[in-house]
Amino acid sequence: MILQTIEPVVIALLTVVMGVLGLIVFGSRRRVGQLKLRTVEIHQEERRVFDFLHGLGAAFSEGVPSGELNRLIVEGGVNILKADGGALYLVDRTGDKLIPSFLAKGCPPLVLLPPNLVGGIGNGESSQAAESYLRLQAVPRGESLQTSLLGAASEWKEPRLLSAPEKHSGKEKGKEKIKTAPAGGEAGQLPLVFVDQGLESVMLGPLHYRGKLLGVLAIAQGVGHSPFHEAKKELFQAILEQSAFALFNQAIYLQAGEKHALDHDLQIAREIQKILLPSDAPELSGFEISGLNLPARTLSGDYFDYLPVDDDHLGIVIADVSGKGVPASLIMAMCRSAVRSQSPGHLSPAAVLRGVNRQLYPDMKEDMFISMAYVIVNRHTGEALLARAGHDAPLIYRAATNEVERLNPKGMAVGIDSGEVFDRFCSDFSFSFGQGDLLLLYTDGLTEALDAEGNEFGVERLSAELLESAHDGAVETLHRLARSVQAFSEGQPQHDDITLIGLHKF
Repeated sequence: MILQTIEPVVIALLTVVMGVLGLIVFGSRRRVGQLKLRTVEIHQEERRVFDFLHGLGAAFSEGVPSGELNRLIVEGGVNILKADGGALYLVDRTGDKLIPSFLAKGCPPLVLLPPNLVGGIGNGESSQAAESYLRLQAVPRGESLQTSLLGAASEWKEPRLLSAPEKHSGKEKGKEKIKTAPAGGEAGQLPLVFVDQGLESVMLGPLHYRGKLLGVLAIAQGVGHSPFHEAKKELFQAILEQSAFALFNQAIYLQAGEKHALDHDLQIAREIQKILLPSDAPELSGFEISGLNLPARTLSGDYFDYLPVDDDHLGIVIADVSGKGVPASLIMAMCRSAVRSQSPGHLSPAAVLRGVNRQLYPDMKEDMFISMAYVIVNRHTGEALLARAGHDAPLIYRAATNEVERLNPKGMAVGIDSGEVFDRFCSDFSFSFGQGDLLLLYTDGLTEALDAEGNEFGVERLSAELLESAHDGAVETLHRLARSVQAFSEGQPQHDDITLIGLHKF
């Protein structure tokens, strides 16, 4: 009787145990299935990340254009996060605005649209108008989140996740009070104005590298799609870091390429400029002539030339354009053309400089001028005329007295006055060469050269050097002066062009 009573209880217990075991097995199998599914998802995510990194690496090895790199960044982020679209905005040259560099097709608007374009995305011609607006619209940095997601993100330190507000108290999504993302990069709510434009969720953050803001990257979901999870933010941070690294290195690569091209162009310009300067000194009976040009940069703003005035006279001109580099070299070329057009047949150097001033003045900027000195020498008598236009006073070594004199007629620089005042100041100064005399024309790059203590080479030191070397002739004198100023500067950078002309009567 007792056994008969126990058997149903045992059977019931066994049934319960079997049921529990069945549930455990079922739950275990379900969890195993979920783990397998999650493992597959993780592998797929890892694969997408690998493809993204591989794409960035290939971009460098193959030297893809910047537009292609921008596309790789956005589409890679969209693919990894399984998003509807994304956008990359880069900082412009001023550093004040963000310029759209790539917008994935179908990306929900991240910029406030004009009222007539709201709802245009995906609607035929209106869609094209809206997309064109987005691709052309620059975004000011530093605006509030309510008016500019991208402008606000440019000032963040870390990425943030923003999603459309959820329903509260039976109200429809998007109708409740607007909340912004809390500080510290925590998940926050999108302003309703962006939700109304079709944005459901967005991950966005600044692209920083070595303390410099390069731009803003945004990956977005449209309305009707699942919003991003907070767990994905760490993955998005990795995308930002790799993208910033890629953009920075490409910028360096492009700058290096541009610099190489510019250096090449400057070298060609330097070769052309050499053609504009005389390569050989002319024959002048009883005289030795030598010229030397030492540019501070690739291009020089100094100019010198030998001008055949007529059968009996030779002109020697030296000029120094204010400034250095490319602008000065262009003015130098203009100056050469003007001098060569004015010099033939004119025996007055002052008249030539007046003509040069009238010719160049209309084309000179207010902050530019040219100092010049022009000497005309009689080939037979050794008589000479000098005119100055604000240039350093030439020095002449007198062999008879073993002294150095300064030839210092008055004159103002070319390009400062249209003609009336310039003509009144510019006049001819006559002098003559004796046996062994040496005339030195120079630009202020020589006398204003600095040593390590900031002292100038100066006219007195130049006069002493000329006194010591003039008896060796024009060529040796110029080379000695060049060596002296280099030794004086003691490896200090050359701040200005140096040009020297020596005319020695033997």
